[in-house]
Amino acid sequence: MTLDGPRSTGRVMTDLTLQAEPRTPVAPGTVVMETENMSSYYGKFRAVKDVSLNFLDRQITALIGPSGCGKSTLLRALNRMNDLVPSARVEGEVRFHGQNIYDESVDPVELRRRVGMVFQKPNPFPKTIYQNVAWGAKINGFKGEMDELVEHSLRQAALWDEVKDKLDQSGYSLSGGQQQRLCIARAIAVKPEIILMDEPTSALDPVATLRIEELIQELKVNYTIIIVTHNMQQAARASDYTVFLNMDSDRAGYVVETGTTGTLFTKPAKVETEDYITGRFG
Repeated sequence: MTLDGPRSTGRVMTDLTLQAEPRTPVAPGTVVMETENMSSYYGKFRAVKDVSLNFLDRQITALIGPSGCGKSTLLRALNRMNDLVPSARVEGEVRFHGQNIYDESVDPVELRRRVGMVFQKPNPFPKTIYQNVAWGAKINGFKGEMDELVEHSLRQAALWDEVKDKLDQSGYSLSGGQQQRLCIARAIAVKPEIILMDEPTSALDPVATLRIEELIQELKVNYTIIIVTHNMQQAARASDYTVFLNMDSDRAGYVVETGTTGTLFTKPAKVETEDYITGRFG
């Protein structure tokens, strides 16, 4: 990816605690996460191959491409979520603040706190709205004022005004769009630096989709966001940078082109990219 910037220096992800965790001080445009010749496998099948990308601090990067090209696999490799799949493995490197996240010294649970995930379908816990937000912070050892943390997280997720009088109600009582914002608040509550979003609006109506897109723009002030989307208009509206992936003859996904969203959508360098964004295939 041609979005080069200064690299942040690493911190070992082993004995960090939520209470004492400040945001890593980095300059605007700093590369906070990068992949180098990264390939991801399920058993013998290579789902994505030779991916080398940079992700910049407090910028939104969209991953686009046809179904089956490995977008979600790539996203899940960025916080080792695929460790939970017995046949999955990764070759190459994924570096967060300069440290390879697949190094044996890295605690994957701590990594997933700092690199959070919001899934395609809203998945609130079978708990109250308050408990949904507080749960992750509690199990990560948060020792501060929980009420303040819950309110702050819900405000950042643009949900506080809608739920402040019913925090003791079930998270399932909310609409689909509200449930997705609750899941975002839950991710925010554990103080991540990066938020991964896997098609976060695909199950939502147009009004709720627009609200999530507006929220993503607001969150960019404090968080680096990497989002998978099948919606070309959404990628054009909501992201600063875009990565286009396609599927090779061996069914492995690969990066075709990357760049600023405005350039990639208006002056793509590859015919393959132009064909995809104009709807000739995919």
